[in-house]
Amino acid sequence: MIYTHPRDIQRSVDEFAHGHGYDRFDIHAALCDMDGTLYDSMSRHAKAWYRLITELGIDCHEDEFYMYEGMTGAATIRLLFERAFGTVPSDEETTALYHRKTEYFTQLPAPSPMPGAQHLIQSIVSSGIRPVLVTGSGQSTLINRLDNDFPGAFTPELRVTSHNVTHGKPHPEPYLKAMQMAQTGPREAFALENAPLGVESAARAGVFTIAVATGPIPLAALDEAGASIVFSSMPECDSLFPELLQCLNHFGRI
Repeated sequence: MIYTHPRDIQRSVDEFAHGHGYDRFDIHAALCDMDGTLYDSMSRHAKAWYRLITELGIDCHEDEFYMYEGMTGAATIRLLFERAFGTVPSDEETTALYHRKTEYFTQLPAPSPMPGAQHLIQSIVSSGIRPVLVTGSGQSTLINRLDNDFPGAFTPELRVTSHNVTHGKPHPEPYLKAMQMAQTGPREAFALENAPLGVESAARAGVFTIAVATGPIPLAALDEAGASIVFSSMPECDSLFPELLQCLNHFGRI
């Protein structure tokens, strides 16, 4: 559901709960994507990917890499190779190519935290909810900045990256792994995402999924991917988070 009116918050919670047969929520974990959600980094990833892939002689468009957000780097490389050549590179070649893409990313100006994201994470922590990182990235460039930009929020034992999953987004494994780490179930968590593949992953894991439009992807695409509610910006999500959390935790209680 795309947020257009305050009533949409309660309606989105009601529709999600009834659709999943949940009689109540007890939120303890916030399962958070990184690129494009915590950091305004996707334009740089798109540029780095575009540089790598065009160097390989594969026809592509820079904006298409927003649609692959959430996939592991290896999966992105294999997808594009199969599309262009009908085959996939070896694991060694894939690793080398992803390393080159990472180098191109680090040559670009460092991205800033997404406007509104730091305050939102502070609100989440202040509410007694544990943030869990759920990223398809394996690059340390941003992961190593989390402690400085979001102090005390994303502890090392609560981080899902491409290094500890077999299947990346849109497979539900990353979010199932995150809930396992946080020792919570679907009724005790919500997801925060900004891309269709990530939204699909979280929705398939059975969690209430907040999608935030932070790039060129249309709101409708996030809604169609299975988002429980879609906000048009991170500041909008941040400002409405207390009301959303209240609706979730009060659902089914008299």
